[in-house]
Amino acid sequence: MQPTKNIIDCYNKTAISYAEKYIDELKDKHLDIILLKTFAEKNRYKGKMIDLGCGPGQTSRFLADCGITEITGVDISPIMIEVAKKINPSLQFETADMLKLQYDDKSFSSAIAFYSIVHFDYDQLKTAFTEIKRILKNDSQFLFSFHIGDTIVHLDNFLEMNVDIDFYFFDVDRIINILNETGFKIIDVIERHPYAEVEYPSKRAYMLVRC
Repeated sequence: MQPTKNIIDCYNKTAISYAEKYIDELKDKHLDIILLKTFAEKNRYKGKMIDLGCGPGQTSRFLADCGITEITGVDISPIMIEVAKKINPSLQFETADMLKLQYDDKSFSSAIAFYSIVHFDYDQLKTAFTEIKRILKNDSQFLFSFHIGDTIVHLDNFLEMNVDIDFYFFDVDRIINILNETGFKIIDVIERHPYAEVEYPSKRAYMLVRC
């Protein structure tokens, strides 16, 4: 388990350069585009959506362009949220911690978390999933993605900044078990290989679940 302050420090330091590098990353990821468009279509008229670990807001912006009119992007880094607001002034962004969300029970009708659980260990994941389920209405959908494996990648330097950050890779079956324990029901599990030259060389998993 890594200290929350390390995560905040990492993304406060790298927020501007992170946005410059990743704000248009979806254009090279056709499976992500397909999944996000489908998710938007299924949840467009159900109510408020939350984008957990939104970074500079690239996924929030994509979903808004797909017709999601009520979306809130949240991130643990205040500086990253400032950057997201500057890039996407028409969208709503707030600082929030997935391990202790400030929202009332059943506040949202859908949730998304693209690669934003990567700094948690398995115990923290259980806490995060419990919190996400708490803020979702009954029968809401939750779509998230992560790197597959049993590796912890430690970085002392990220985007030319000195940091102290760990990235966790996860076993798909263990994630499914945690989802079952926290009350989610599995709809789809998809795995893919990385896109050469534009991604870190790890397999990816996408999970669509509901409360």
